Amino acid sequence: MTSKQIRQKFLEFFQSKQHTIVPSAPIVLKDDPTLMFSNSGMTQFKNFFLGYKDPENKRVADTQKCLRVSGKHNDLDDVGKDTYHHTMFEMLGNWSFGDYFKKEAIAWAWELLTEVYKIPKEYLYVTIFEGDDKEGLIRDSEAFNYWKEHISEDRILLGNKKDNFWEMGDTGPCGPSSEIHVDIRSKEEKEKIDGKTLVNKDHPQVIEIWNLVFMEFLRKADGSLDKLPKQNVDTGMGFERLCMVLQGKTSNYDTDVFTPLIQKIESISGYIYGNNAEKDIAIRVIVDHIRAIAFSIADGQLPSNSGAGYVIRRILRRAIGYAFRFLEVKDPILYTLIPVLKEQMGEFFPEIEKQEHLIKEVIKEEETNFLKTIDQGLVRLSNFMKSHKDLKIIPGDVIFELYDTYGFPSDLSRIIAEEKGLTVDEQGFISEMKKQKQRSKSASTFKNYDWVVLEEDQQEEFVGYDFIKTQIKITQYRKVENKEGEFYQLVFQVTPFYAESGGQVGDTGFIENINEKIEILNTKKENNLIVHIVKELPKYPEFPFQAIVNSKRRQQITQNHSATHLLHEALREVLGNHVEQKGSYVGPDYLRFDFSHFNKMTKEEIALVEKKVNIKIYERLPLEENRSVPFKQAIEMGAMALFGEKYGDVVRVIKFGDSIELCGGTHVSNTQDILIFKIMNETSSSAGIRRIEAITGETGLNFLQDQFNEFEELKSILKTNENPIKAVEKLYSENEQLKKQLEQYIKEKAVQEKALWKNAIQKIGDINYLGLITNLNNSSVKDIIFQLKAEIKNLFIIVGTKTNNKPTISVGISDDLVKSGKCHAGTIVKDLAQEIKGGGGGQPSFATAGGSDIGGLERAIQKSKNFL
Repeated sequence: MTSKQIRQKFLEFFQSKQHTIVPSAPIVLKDDPTLMFSNSGMTQFKNFFLGYKDPENKRVADTQKCLRVSGKHNDLDDVGKDTYHHTMFEMLGNWSFGDYFKKEAIAWAWELLTEVYKIPKEYLYVTIFEGDDKEGLIRDSEAFNYWKEHISEDRILLGNKKDNFWEMGDTGPCGPSSEIHVDIRSKEEKEKIDGKTLVNKDHPQVIEIWNLVFMEFLRKADGSLDKLPKQNVDTGMGFERLCMVLQGKTSNYDTDVFTPLIQKIESISGYIYGNNAEKDIAIRVIVDHIRAIAFSIADGQLPSNSGAGYVIRRILRRAIGYAFRFLEVKDPILYTLIPVLKEQMGEFFPEIEKQEHLIKEVIKEEETNFLKTIDQGLVRLSNFMKSHKDLKIIPGDVIFELYDTYGFPSDLSRIIAEEKGLTVDEQGFISEMKKQKQRSKSASTFKNYDWVVLEEDQQEEFVGYDFIKTQIKITQYRKVENKEGEFYQLVFQVTPFYAESGGQVGDTGFIENINEKIEILNTKKENNLIVHIVKELPKYPEFPFQAIVNSKRRQQITQNHSATHLLHEALREVLGNHVEQKGSYVGPDYLRFDFSHFNKMTKEEIALVEKKVNIKIYERLPLEENRSVPFKQAIEMGAMALFGEKYGDVVRVIKFGDSIELCGGTHVSNTQDILIFKIMNETSSSAGIRRIEAITGETGLNFLQDQFNEFEELKSILKTNENPIKAVEKLYSENEQLKKQLEQYIKEKAVQEKALWKNAIQKIGDINYLGLITNLNNSSVKDIIFQLKAEIKNLFIIVGTKTNNKPTISVGISDDLVKSGKCHAGTIVKDLAQEIKGGGGGQPSFATAGGSDIGGLERAIQKSKNFL
């Protein structure tokens, strides 16, 4: 079976078992502060396992895009070195939320593997949890008994807590698991060594293929376990490994999941996969990484210098580095793999097809820029080695700086060092890496305590579309510690506070009653809960409160949010339908809107977009809101859905005239409430992405008033009641003429000065010495020094200048004097700079220094004479 058929068979099988097939969630997470990326199939269902949301379907199956490149689950450094680790992979899974449990999960897994996929039964082994005395957990005899119905007892193996007790994290749902392993070694190898002895021993042909997790417990912050009110099933089967087994291969990379990409690399590089170990690793790295990069960009995460964007940039640069070093490819090539990837996966993951052009452009620009970085890194490393000729070991901090600051691969630094007969201080490099990791860990360290439940009914309702104040009760709270101190998170049974999401910032305000008043610092969404951040816990949290949103701030936010919808529509009208939102910030002070477009907007385009938005404001378009529209119906209505967002079956539709979008944010009731729209900046956000920053409402009116005031002040300064632009143009023209006259004067004066300088040269031993203070600018001084150095042998010049009451020393030494080894301008100027309370440096033949003590210029000149 092809990989497409294997994927389809899985979904069809569980559909026949009354499972609802759901699409993969985005690979990049938006509302989960504990994770950057989906790293397992269960991520999108966390709310169901935690009990924060009731599932519409109790039986679900899917294939989930996963990325394991950060945190606890990080496979990045293993990718390429073996045949089965990946950054991005697909996780096939079936789920039960309080419905079936161990018996059905085990029976269906066996049926699918042996009867549908027809894996020989004698290839399979299973493991069950052996129990753990410290945790007070007994052996999973229930799973053992169910497995006995399908497989002989000698193939049911015991697994320890590490292998057979699955946990979501330090806290949260968890439970025993049952793994299914497959032995695909040759008949001869199986006769030599029993497969059961190789299970969980990292043998490349005796591998785990499916993990059935039986969630029975809740891990609390103190480490204790509570029974979950509902038992859930969470299974995950590695798609790439399954393809390897079913296609009779011994490497994931030999399956049709990867071979089309490998063939493309072969055609570009000229190397045939399978003939050279180092080049094979490089090819595996590239074809693995391109999938992770492409799907992350398709889901809205662009390469950047922080957070998830930094991780994606690091993966991309790792792939470029392998192509550069081992395949000797010096030009961008990764972007050419995207059409192949689209052909392979576009049918099931339409985002890769829809976003193909953007993905290619982003990757191409990143490749181009990083290849320049590699060239610059080569120059930096070369210069370091030239200036430290006596060094036999390159310090670790030098290699780390190239890696951390400039993105220069450390492996490449080692290769270059070896070619020059040098070594690298590995311990120093490792030490710097540890320091960086510790800094990152310290910056991101946070601790969540257990929730304190005040009311069992924790169904939370957001009423902030209609009200900015309401009566509330705190249903649960917990303490949170991070680098900024201690805070508390409060959950209400009903709230008017909007939680940060979709680019819109969270509401602030306060809750109060007769006893106390507590400020709400921010509102966020976490695992489908709206959490209100406060610095202090109410003294009487069980009492009722009134919750009141900061109304002026909310109004400013809604003005900016509604303006982004009008802006989106105007951009598509002016630039074309290729424009799609790629990110936004909606705050009280301004709005930021990122969108796909490959050229800088012209002044005319910016003006036209701004005009179109303001016309929509003046047209007084009423808000048409529908909070409960089936997703499919909303799309048929023409609503814009953003790639990288996970929408439910029922969505909220926001309409202003022809602008129709799916949106959960707060909005004005009529476009006239926006008042005014003014674009402040149009810049590049990243490759293929432009960014507009704009203001609305009172902020916009204040800006226009300030502009008018400045305009009137300008007219007053220019002493004109007419158009001041003509007066400024006249001043500019006169200024340009005066500058030309001044430049000519300076040139003539420099010619005269040069003659005077020549006459002032005196002999000190066999050296021609010149020391003086001048009013010429530093540029003219440097020019004369270089002219004289070229004309006069054994010349030593020191010139002091004064610019804006700041002294400068310039030292020039003729080349023949430099070669003699007697003088080095850079060294000398550092010493002389002490006299003017400053510092400087430069080359052996010319150097400068600046300072703060003008009176020291005479002392510096005298000191230079004494030196000679």
